[in-house]
Amino acid sequence: MRHHLAERTLVIFTSDNGGERFSYEWPFTGEKGELLEGGIRVPAIVRWPGVVPSNRMMNQMAITMDWTATILAAAETTAAEEYPLDGINLLPIIKGASPARNRTFFWRIYDQDAVREGNWKYFRNGKQRRLFDLSSDQREQADFSTRNPDVLKHLA
Repeated sequence: MRHHLAERTLVIFTSDNGGERFSYEWPFTGEKGELLEGGIRVPAIVRWPGVVPSNRMMNQMAITMDWTATILAAAETTAAEEYPLDGINLLPIIKGASPARNRTFFWRIYDQDAVREGNWKYFRNGKQRRLFDLSSDQREQADFSTRNPDVLKHLA
């Protein structure tokens, strides 16, 4: 039985960071070089006919390093033991065989730091520290740090 190239090819379309200054990032704020959601959140589109279900959206938090582990798994191989990967294999989640995983991400660039854990996001820009609840405020406008000092302290 001959396989067509499309059935044997995993296609991933994504980016490593948010849009340039002329990009339209709605509903997010921020842009490339900033740790607000518009500077770090990007979509990913995956196509692999017969393997990955079509017309499905997932909300798994992922990071660029996950694609290396995912591609290796798709090729049915692993990384060398002496070079462990930082990312996770997303294939079980993409295929719908496993639920989304809770993860915590950390970023640092220039004078900014950010931590994302679940719906909470800690953001520091210089001396200003803010806490956002991304489940209700994707535009990062409402600072929840005074209402949730324990969460702020934990993430900071």
